[in-house]
Amino acid sequence: MSLEFKDLCAQVGRTMLFDGVSESVAPGEVLAVMGPSGVGKSTLLNVLAGFDAPNLKCGGSIFLNGRDISNLPSHQRRLGLVFQSALLFPHLSVGENLGFGLPGSLGRDERQARISAALETAGLAGYGDRDPHGLSGGQKARISLMRTLLSEPLALLLDEPFSALDEELRHDMRAFTQALIRERQLPTVLVTHDQRDAEALSARTLKLTGAPA
Repeated sequence: MSLEFKDLCAQVGRTMLFDGVSESVAPGEVLAVMGPSGVGKSTLLNVLAGFDAPNLKCGGSIFLNGRDISNLPSHQRRLGLVFQSALLFPHLSVGENLGFGLPGSLGRDERQARISAALETAGLAGYGDRDPHGLSGGQKARISLMRTLLSEPLALLLDEPFSALDEELRHDMRAFTQALIRERQLPTVLVTHDQRDAEALSARTLKLTGAPA
């Protein structure tokens, strides 16, 4: 499964953020998008994900395993997006948060089996009934990533996923994320300002510098 985009451009109001951006991301590969603040790194992820934003105009083509998904709504693209904050639902248990990523067509036993397997993978077996408020920052990040993976995305989009963690947790979460990307052979686009993130995930780097004036 590969993720490819050709001639992507994005304009907010009268400001062209980037233009003519083309890359191909292989299965299990990480492409790190870097550049100064305001150059459009997170906007690039939003364009790939199909998210609308006020005053945003965008163009170009996006292909997932050779299929053109450029005009599909975000929920049909099968791209998993992980944000800087874990964004767990406070009124749901840890297990219920994980279950939110599962297809509604699954039976109860299958849902529970997948939730239990996700907890095991995250090193949090037995945490299903716990309140997410009681989790550490690293535990929340793992649950957030596993919830995204339970939705069975065909590619991953990571928006500064490690920046809210302290250095020790960041090191562990980088390793955890890289292992899952390789195991599941997911093409991944990572937005980061930290070169160490790119190095830890063995990423190839795309540097956005802004569109020519």
